[in-house]
Amino acid sequence: MNQPTIQEITDEIMALARDKSWGTEPEDVNLPEKFALLHSEVSEAYEAFRRDNFDGKDGVSEELADIAIRLLHLSVIFKVDLAGEIAKKIERNRSREWNHKNETLSNKNAK
Repeated sequence: MNQPTIQEITDEIMALARDKSWGTEPEDVNLPEKFALLHSEVSEAYEAFRRDNFDGKDGVSEELADIAIRLLHLSVIFKVDLAGEIAKKIERNRSREWNHKNETLSNKNAK
């Protein structure tokens, strides 16, 4: 079976948006609420990671899919060329430098 393209996935997401009343136009959505829901999906992915649940229901993989669905939904509603924006950001990041030497997975401010 061939993997669907991002455009095919996006078309399916927008069909769901129509069927489930998620909104298909900017005036149909409460953007702060959609951002909060996107954030909640990120939190759910983190919680799945903490539980060492990577696959299956409520696993990291499923939560990452939820993040992508919400992101693609918003990109269509607000007419954002997400692929183009990602390509531009990748190009910008090629010349960007990060200093990760002092980063740890624990709370850096803990005493």
